[in-house]
Amino acid sequence: MKTKSKTSMPLAMQIFIALVLAVIAGLLMQSHVEFTESYIKPLGTVFLNLVKFIVGPIVLFSIMSGVVSLKDIRKVGSIGGITVVYYFCTTAVATVIGLTFANLFKSFYPVLSTESLTYEAPEGKTMMDVFVGIFPKNFVEPIAEANMLQVIVMALLIGFAVISLGEKVEKTVEGINRWNDIFMKVMEMILRLSPLGVFCLLCPVIAANGPKVIGSLAMVLLTAYLGYIIHAVVVYSFTVRTLGGLSPLKFFKGMMPAIMFAFSSASSVGTLPLNIECTEELGATREITSFVLPLGATINMDGTAIYQGVCAVFIASCYGINLTPGQMLTIVLTATLASVGTAGVPGAGMVMLAMVLTSVGLPIDGIALVAGVDRIFDMGRTTLNITGDASAALIVTNILEKKKKV
Repeated sequence: MKTKSKTSMPLAMQIFIALVLAVIAGLLMQSHVEFTESYIKPLGTVFLNLVKFIVGPIVLFSIMSGVVSLKDIRKVGSIGGITVVYYFCTTAVATVIGLTFANLFKSFYPVLSTESLTYEAPEGKTMMDVFVGIFPKNFVEPIAEANMLQVIVMALLIGFAVISLGEKVEKTVEGINRWNDIFMKVMEMILRLSPLGVFCLLCPVIAANGPKVIGSLAMVLLTAYLGYIIHAVVVYSFTVRTLGGLSPLKFFKGMMPAIMFAFSSASSVGTLPLNIECTEELGATREITSFVLPLGATINMDGTAIYQGVCAVFIASCYGINLTPGQMLTIVLTATLASVGTAGVPGAGMVMLAMVLTSVGLPIDGIALVAGVDRIFDMGRTTLNITGDASAALIVTNILEKKKKV
């Protein structure tokens, strides 16, 4: 792997600079809205088209790759079962928390007036329509139509089939991993265009709407961080106390080094060694931390789930759309199942958000409104993600120790 140049600017900083420039340019060009929509927005549309192109393959192959790696569950038995159930339950709760806080504060979000972002809401669906729509009727249509829930179901079915065939499909497993690597690389290439995409998408919006959109971002960030804090203080404290047999104060105090590192680095993988050290000092065994924590870095994305719920409601509000209960349920299901799809994808917040927005029929143009401050979102959600991983390691350790005594 090639080392990055010391002089190269981090992508997050590039995007933030693009946001600032888009705001300045948009404010200066408020009397030239037609120009921004005719000559600047099309370049942003190109970036959005590339994001749409990569979402399907990324979700399909990254989830299949994650699922086939779960063959380790056979070796560690109940460790894997308890871990996966815990991860998916907390992620679902996190999404609900994100949606709840977002709806409480959505009256503070603006409604955009620019014609460049006009949008007609699709017809509402019943709960049963949502349930039936989860399951694909052919292989190509879900990818072609970017039906993310169906793509996820496809990936899970294929992944479990590969696991069940065992050694006979070792080359298939290798092929899935290679294709996953290829699409990850393609996405990395596309994400390099993020600064240009953010500028070209946001500049016309600012030109048409003025400062009110800028001010709304502070409320969105506040909403997300309230969700992060509540999830950590309430959900993790409760599970660590009841299932892990550990004082929440002791847990958070012991996790503080990993928490501070995660917040400053915004890297779950980079925090992994420190996370293992902290959880073992709190009583988790090496056998469990070596499986639970790397798996958590792959499929446990509570912070990301809150972020997606908050941003989905924010973007819907910006378009003057009220999400239906069916759409809310779809967001919960998509964010929960898609947490596997975030595996090993650096800076993929926009891609994951695009998947969630697509699943409920919202325009992904609105991603530009939050992409510029994604690094600030990422610091909090990464911290929450690794804290959730640590809680799982301690809970699994405690549960298995109790089983041994019985």
